[in-house]
Amino acid sequence: MSSTTDKIKGTANQAAGSMKQSVGKITGNTTLQAEGHAQEAKGTTQKTVGNAKQGLKNLADKVKAGF
Repeated sequence: MSSTTDKIKGTANQAAGSMKQSVGKITGNTTLQAEGHAQEAKGTTQKTVGNAKQGLKNLADKVKAGF
């Protein structure tokens, strides 16, 4: 997966997870709240992976260009 794809999917998972948590709080559904928290954490991890991939790509580009 590309860094951009990771970042986009991460953002989507964060948003969906946040929404699940909110609905869970409103309805008193603790299972939905927990699922939302887990999905939001997954999204954060995906975005971090995307940022790391982008950083490595930028570094590799600099090395190729001879700094």
